[in-house]
Amino acid sequence: MNILEQLLERDDPRVLGVILTGSRARGMATELSDYDVTTVVAEQDEPWRHDTRTAGLDEVTCTVDGLADTSVHWRRYGYRGAKVLLDRLGGRIAALVERQAVPTPEEAVQAARAMLDAYLNQLYRAAKSRRDGFPEAARLDEMESIPWLLETVFALHGRLRPYNKYLRWELETFPLPGDWTRALMPARLADAWLDLFPAVEALARERGHSDVLDSWGTDIDLIRAAARPVQRRSAAT
Repeated sequence: MNILEQLLERDDPRVLGVILTGSRARGMATELSDYDVTTVVAEQDEPWRHDTRTAGLDEVTCTVDGLADTSVHWRRYGYRGAKVLLDRLGGRIAALVERQAVPTPEEAVQAARAMLDAYLNQLYRAAKSRRDGFPEAARLDEMESIPWLLETVFALHGRLRPYNKYLRWELETFPLPGDWTRALMPARLADAWLDLFPAVEALARERGHSDVLDSWGTDIDLIRAAARPVQRRSAAT
């Protein structure tokens, strides 16, 4: 009997749902992968509790209300591609899992605006450091801009940013429109991320967020200049 079978056969009337997440749910498991499981119960003292963390099992227990709470942004992507193994609420567990994994249009708009501004801030810091003769600091700032880039682009498409481990899986399983799937592949993104700023700016304006971009005034020109591939290549030689 494997770990999942043991969990599903527990004689515990409090258990209302069992959800498999992580690499095993997404078909990416290796011989070292544990089972990531969320167990949903009727009641407990706190909405979320980490009950088990071993080499074979990582189990979190939550209440139904806890699973319905989408306010913790970082946790939500964990339910993308999750498999509901037990649902004693007639489909409600599955619906709550889907709600965690997919933002509403309103949530996506709010996230896109906030993430776009943070992305611009990080690129501006990088461009200033590069301009002022601090290449090491600029490189760190450039690296820090990648998460904001991903948050921005996925939010502009109405989606949550994947964890880095699952970026390729996300793009291959749920491709983005146009050239975005190819552009955001990990191997390419690591070297070409700054080249994407013009496309991000165009997408943000298309989605109605010109005011966020324009609020940067002439400072955005420094970012645009840094994002010109020919200029950056000539500066590097």
